Amino acid sequence: MAPRIKTSERIVQNSLELFNQQGERSISTNHIAAHMEISPGNLYYHFPNKQAIIAVLFSEYETLVDSFLRPPQGRPATVEDKRYYLKELLSAMWRYRFLHRDLEHLLDSDPDLAARYRRFSQRCVIQGTAIYEGFVAAGILKMDRVQIESLTLNAWIILTSWVRFLCTTRENAKHLSEQAVKRGVYQVLVLEAGFVTEQARDEVNALFDEFYVPLAQALEETP
Repeated sequence: MAPRIKTSERIVQNSLELFNQQGERSISTNHIAAHMEISPGNLYYHFPNKQAIIAVLFSEYETLVDSFLRPPQGRPATVEDKRYYLKELLSAMWRYRFLHRDLEHLLDSDPDLAARYRRFSQRCVIQGTAIYEGFVAAGILKMDRVQIESLTLNAWIILTSWVRFLCTTRENAKHLSEQAVKRGVYQVLVLEAGFVTEQARDEVNALFDEFYVPLAQALEETP
């Protein structure tokens, strides 16, 4: 028999589902309690406000990204590592897409979260730089230091703003698909196209085929 999930964990899970479906700003603690068929008092026993729930969700997201956004240890980087990063980024972006959609509002509403996010962002850029340096050292990409720095920054900008781009471009921002988010990961891959070495070209081209989603499909409305 599966262990019973704690109420606090259920609150976090249900909040994530509602935030992703309808946007964080559209959901109150009363909405969450009603969705779970528990009293608001029961919810407040575990979380004093919505910001406390969001803080837990951000911690989950932060831990997830930190777990994979790092160079391989003790061996050269490979194109398969690049595939791994892209798939993990897509999974994280999709699972916590409300964070990307409502990011500026969330950070404006919670100074502590804003400070945590700044540290997280800086850490991701540092790790991303190290990953690209590893691809250069392995002969997969050919770039100098300034190009690595610029590519890392551009990749971070795309990854953190892609969901908001979709929401401001599509008529119904609530109906995003994982395929639409996948196109954002493809956009990062495109940034690297001019730096791929001949020896890695065929393998990287296979990644282009794997992650490509037609833009019209990414922007079309889904029922």
